[in-house]
Amino acid sequence: MARESWTDGRLDEFKENVNHRFDEVDKRFDRVDKRFDQVDKRLDRIEGDMKELRQTITHGFFVLVGINATSTLTLIGLMVGLKVF
Repeated sequence: MARESWTDGRLDEFKENVNHRFDEVDKRFDRVDKRFDQVDKRLDRIEGDMKELRQTITHGFFVLVGINATSTLTLIGLMVGLKVF
């Protein structure tokens, strides 16, 4: 059987219950925000690591190009030198 009227006491009780529930929701959102902060920190670290890796790969590429060019020029020089003798 449903109640037909709401007393001031019942309304106050309802209001407190609603406020309590919203306080619990706020606590949950605070926990979620903290977890997202942790994720953001991890992503920042990963981004830094990726930047370092990209720089290392780029430097390695130029070193390999330099080695290749040096060895090619050395072989050309040897071939030219052999033809002179």
